[in-house]
Amino acid sequence: QVQLVESGGGSVQAGGSLRLSCAASGYIYASNFMGWFRQTPGKEREEVARIGTVGRRTYYADSVKGRFTISIDDAKNTMYLQMNSLKSEDTAMYYCAAGETYRGIFRPGYWGQGTQVTVSS
Repeated sequence: QVQLVESGGGSVQAGGSLRLSCAASGYIYASNFMGWFRQTPGKEREEVARIGTVGRRTYYADSVKGRFTISIDDAKNTMYLQMNSLKSEDTAMYYCAAGETYRGIFRPGYWGQGTQVTVSS
């Protein structure tokens, strides 16, 4: 069983930066991927970034490419999402997740409780 706990959300002005953390308990390498999703009211949850737990191959949504960086610190069992040049449209609840892909689509089996990011223009 993997438990995921996010932190690091908050309010920031457009152009600013935040770093989200996802502390994992349990054996994270039992999952091939970890990643971040976000959701705003009335919209479907969308994948933001993904990283392989072993090969460290990364995937980014087009909307965040070049601005967000996903990483894992093995010593701390923690995944990060460094978010730079934030825009108002990045405002959302951000969730960390762990799991597998099926036909190239990330299908997490584990989710965190979410952390709110609010970007004001």
